[in-house]
Amino acid sequence: MELATILMETSMNAGLASLGTGVAAVGAGIGIGRIGGSALEAMARQPEMANDLRANMLIAAALVEGVALFAVIICLIVALA
Repeated sequence: MELATILMETSMNAGLASLGTGVAAVGAGIGIGRIGGSALEAMARQPEMANDLRANMLIAAALVEGVALFAVIICLIVALA
């Protein structure tokens, strides 16, 4: 009976980690989409600021991707632990 309990806990942790990985990926996609949309809207309003906005947009997108990658790595650690 103990083996069944251990296997159930392991599969539950792996399932929750998979769910967390998916949420992190979807959250990053939504975040980058909002960053891009807002930057394009700002560029349409003030075309002379396009270069500055593009640089800030890329930095913000890189930070969002970094957080998403961190979340995926944590989920993998939980799944494999």
